[in-house]
Amino acid sequence: MQSRGYTKGSPTPPFHALNITVPGAAACWCDTIQLFGSKKLSLADILEPACDLASGGFPVAEVTAYAWAKWTKAMREVGRELGGDFLPNNQPPKHGQVVTNPGLAQTFQEISHQGKDGFYAGRIAEAIVEVIRENGGVMSLEDLRSHTSTEITPIFTDYKTVRLWEVPPNGQGMAALIALNILENFPIKGMNHNSADYLHLLVEAFKLSLADTTHFNADPAHVNVPLEGLLAKDYSQQRAQLIQMDRARASKEPGIPRGSETVYFSVVDGEGNACSFVNSNYMGFGTGLVPKCCGFSLHNRGAHFSMDANHANCIGPEKRPYQTIIPALLTEASSNRLLCSFGVMGAFMQPQGHVQVLLNMLEFGMNPQQALDAPRVFVQYDAASQQWQLSLETGVEERVAEELRRRGHAVHWPVAGHDRAQFGRGQVISIGAWWDPASPPSDPTHRVLWAGSDPRADGCAVGY
Repeated sequence: MQSRGYTKGSPTPPFHALNITVPGAAACWCDTIQLFGSKKLSLADILEPACDLASGGFPVAEVTAYAWAKWTKAMREVGRELGGDFLPNNQPPKHGQVVTNPGLAQTFQEISHQGKDGFYAGRIAEAIVEVIRENGGVMSLEDLRSHTSTEITPIFTDYKTVRLWEVPPNGQGMAALIALNILENFPIKGMNHNSADYLHLLVEAFKLSLADTTHFNADPAHVNVPLEGLLAKDYSQQRAQLIQMDRARASKEPGIPRGSETVYFSVVDGEGNACSFVNSNYMGFGTGLVPKCCGFSLHNRGAHFSMDANHANCIGPEKRPYQTIIPALLTEASSNRLLCSFGVMGAFMQPQGHVQVLLNMLEFGMNPQQALDAPRVFVQYDAASQQWQLSLETGVEERVAEELRRRGHAVHWPVAGHDRAQFGRGQVISIGAWWDPASPPSDPTHRVLWAGSDPRADGCAVGY
């Protein structure tokens, strides 16, 4: 990378082909069905509806149309054209316009018939390597052929009566768990929802958890990630003591623990099995590079690598970058009974969204739809200004925004319209009304599913 002029101070542009790591989604689909499937449906059966939509066409939803136009414009500003697979008549489709993608249908069919080899060898693999090489990348056919999925063990923390399960490093799931551990040291239930005190506390906990996560999170096959120390309750107590209720924290310093465009769906079936699942290209269309006649664009998740040679997440061979995608599950802490399958997609908003939606239900008694509808906050560190930036969604009261400014937060309020996408897009399926203290005890013979879908996106909650 340095020989090409890329350094910590001058990293690769976000849409560059060097940001493409080996795509893992196709292998993950195959391996998920093999490991967890009922064996009642083949891979071809599962992909058939997607093939039909790609070949027969589908109407583009409102938020999708907006994002399609936004990212097409971003691609064109750097001189990249998505091509006919994504731009009918050379323009992004409008809301309600029917779009087909025969190249993607053919890709799905080849994966259906050949499994992983249909993607990681043969025509599709050759097309991937060709477009990457033509645009300055270095991926080889051998890189694709040698790809394997990693079967991981999820990580968890207990918060009061529930246990939140998240994806381990190189995923950022620990950010949600660290934040919950910190928040457990404060009397949240006694605070009013989205009051200045509550949002200040929430944001300060996120700052501490994100500082730790961005410092320590990396590929555990290459570096030691001190998970046990980061998730220890005594460590969270130490970090909680750094929170001052009258003043915003400016520092992004990590602690010292012991041992030191995305799609989400959730499904619960009639037998009580749950699936919490994320696929992502990262930024809109990823790099915007489309392998010939394949109908998909290649991601740019390698942009999450660090160019700092001393950082745990520094780019390296056969290494996975910091990943933001984190589907979640919630169980009862005492019995591990499944309570909820949920996720909030949206890059670094994801752990913050998980915590806010969970607390909306557990601490404030909201049902899944109410928990998703409620206004959210998003905090991120701006390296250029070396300052935490706090965005507050429309619906947060003006007096609360002003009070947070008085405490020292750099507040952006109100964030409205399509800009609300920064607060993530979530889906929730809950088994029973566990969030409602007045609800009768769960009856295993009569399972009631409650669901919610985020109004910030085009999703929906559907029974089947």
